[in-house]
Amino acid sequence: VFCFPDPRTDPWPLVYSPVPVTLVFTSYLLLVALGPSCMRQCRQLQLRALLLAYNLAMVALSSYMFYEFLVTSVLANYSYLCQPVDYSRSELGMRMARVCWWFFFSKVIELLDTVFLILRKKQEQVTFLHVYHHGSMLFNWWSGVKYVPGGQAFFIGMLNSFVHIFMYGYYALASLGPRMRPYLWWKRYLTILQLCQFVAVAAHSSYNLFTECPFPDGFNTAVFLYSLSLLALFLHFYYRTYIRGKR
Repeated sequence: VFCFPDPRTDPWPLVYSPVPVTLVFTSYLLLVALGPSCMRQCRQLQLRALLLAYNLAMVALSSYMFYEFLVTSVLANYSYLCQPVDYSRSELGMRMARVCWWFFFSKVIELLDTVFLILRKKQEQVTFLHVYHHGSMLFNWWSGVKYVPGGQAFFIGMLNSFVHIFMYGYYALASLGPRMRPYLWWKRYLTILQLCQFVAVAAHSSYNLFTECPFPDGFNTAVFLYSLSLLALFLHFYYRTYIRGKR
């Protein structure tokens, strides 16, 4: 299963070859490297209306994906402990494959987060954690959609979509300006929600490494290690922002 592309998703946009996603990733790194110096001679942009529209659109997309992951998994009687990929062209199998593709495509759209930070001259927020998370998710979900669009992978997409409803909701409120600051007291709890997400994904993938589950161990191992890396980076961010920062 691991070695052969899923014939259902293999010809889909951005999935058929590693070249498009590699070009997107390369362009992203060039933007991160050269964008700040290009903006040095330009005035800082506010982009409030654009940011509000973008973040609300991402809330809507995240809500749609969460709904699709949840409803399809329930209708198909997916197991939250061990779920192999349904490679059939059944209605539910194709529905799950499609929402996996939309989740992958949302990771392409989310690269705009970095573009907006650079245009607003907020380079201090374009951290290693920010770039690592945005860039690596491209390849993670490209391989997921190409080889295992469904199965255990649905849990990651469903959980991440749920978290992003609140995350982009927070960004939408923040884009309205300083007057919204009193209503953004829950930023710390948003970070805690993200940390809980990584713990849940790590536990979910590691469980299947020690049980007989017909889902590729290679993917579960990669997801487990990746979740640990994000957990470590987000814990460092949490300590630096909410504990050391308070002192």
